[in-house]
Amino acid sequence: MYKQMPLPFLYQDLEPYIDTHTIGLHYNKHQKNYLKNLNELLIKNNFDFTYPIEEVYNHLYDFNGKDLKDIIFNLGGVVNHNLYWESISPKNKEKLKGNLLDSINKKYGSFDEFKKTFIEYALKIKGSGYTFLVMNERKNIEIMNMQNQDSPYLFKFTPLFVVDLWEHAYYINYESYKQNYLDNFFEIANFAYANKIYNE
Repeated sequence: MYKQMPLPFLYQDLEPYIDTHTIGLHYNKHQKNYLKNLNELLIKNNFDFTYPIEEVYNHLYDFNGKDLKDIIFNLGGVVNHNLYWESISPKNKEKLKGNLLDSINKKYGSFDEFKKTFIEYALKIKGSGYTFLVMNERKNIEIMNMQNQDSPYLFKFTPLFVVDLWEHAYYINYESYKQNYLDNFFEIANFAYANKIYNE
């Protein structure tokens, strides 16, 4: 069975931007429940857990019917959260750099313009979802919104960086003020994983 990714920080480490209670609920209730549901569905469908969890997206043809929809939903609930944890850090935050920064500057003009555009995309999310920085097979980058627990992997994009826009990610701290959440998200944004995947 798939196991939950360890958090790369302590629950309290993101304060004052995201509080201990929110991180605890997010990790131990929401993501944990997606993982439980996913493992049960995969066992039901005789899945052998051979692949890294992200590669399940390449084998969705093994499933069908209602189980397929539920697998896609819960798979996204695990994979999207894994990337979210990699996209934030309280200490030793790595900024955009190298080839990825060059691509950002080429497409958006500067990091500040990228940040502005990313937040504009995120504010367009209706209901629950995520805003991603993604890369296609030619290493072209773009910003992409996904509803609910859909993932860019469904459309053959590699997700590099993400902000979670489900209410459980921010409501205790920010209520309905998503702009404030997004502004503060960039105070703890960490691009170590994005740089690594892009350069690989």
